[in-house]
Amino acid sequence: MKSNLTKTNRTSLLVLVVGLVYIVPSASAQAAKAQAKINDASSVAQRIERVENNFPPIALGENEPPLQVNLQKLMEVYKVPGLSVAVIDNFKIVWAKGYGVTEAGTTTPVTTKTLFQAGSISKPVAATGTLYLVEHGKLSLDEDVNRKLVSWKVPENEFTKDQKVTLRGLMSHSAGLTVHGFPGYAVDEPVPTLVQIFNGEKPANTAPIRVDIVPGTKFVYSGGGVTIEQQLVMDVTGKPFPQFMRETVLDKIGMLESTYQQPLPPARAVLAASGTHTDGKVVRGKWHVYPEMAAAACGLHPRTWPGLPLKSRCPNRARQITCCPRR
Repeated sequence: MKSNLTKTNRTSLLVLVVGLVYIVPSASAQAAKAQAKINDASSVAQRIERVENNFPPIALGENEPPLQVNLQKLMEVYKVPGLSVAVIDNFKIVWAKGYGVTEAGTTTPVTTKTLFQAGSISKPVAATGTLYLVEHGKLSLDEDVNRKLVSWKVPENEFTKDQKVTLRGLMSHSAGLTVHGFPGYAVDEPVPTLVQIFNGEKPANTAPIRVDIVPGTKFVYSGGGVTIEQQLVMDVTGKPFPQFMRETVLDKIGMLESTYQQPLPPARAVLAASGTHTDGKVVRGKWHVYPEMAAAACGLHPRTWPGLPLKSRCPNRARQITCCPRR
């Protein structure tokens, strides 16, 4: 009986020792993870501090010393009431932060959920949707776009006699097209159709979009060309451009709060920062309306925009997005 008790005690002791062997590393691992989180937080804080304060001096003139600035001072110098920053490292958003206010003269702070009118950042987002149609055989990068355009055709002239306007050219700004960019329309102004914009007809406030260089021979930035891309997508899919972009790109990669709708719907408008002129004055009506959606109209915030480069890094698609003109 005594021998059995001793054996039992030894077994219990062995179980206890084995249990401790497993428990001790587990506690150590948890401590290491906790320390790693502290180190990460410290590292992020240091990186934020560098972004906020490590600006090169601004030269003011021959007889004046350079101006030393931080982010807050830079915003004051350029009369920027609010902005947001997102930093990506190794395909991850390391940190995002809002600065200032959503409108000059108010106290509503910019946060990482504040929507900004993204301007020309709209173009690569739109190109991602267009390349989806290329990938699925609905469009071709090197086909004459007039073969698929229905609502309007690119006018032929001496420059298009041998080289045609292609989708590759539209997206790479090498199609030889005019109209660099668009000023938009005040919220109380009439908004033209895309066809009116293409032809420079009232109420459009820009010149007609025309080919004035042989396509594929020179890079010339053209928001006009990207607007033709928008019409091409709409003609091929039969869908409004905001709907196409939501279904094809925005929802799929988690840019749920982003939109191409113009003007902004009320639910998005309350989250948006007001536009500001270079003199610091608020844009009349808070924003301009852009029917040239692919070129200028995407609304997004810093927690959604990085979703595009982070989730569109497939090598095959990267090769497609590099839409260089063919020689």
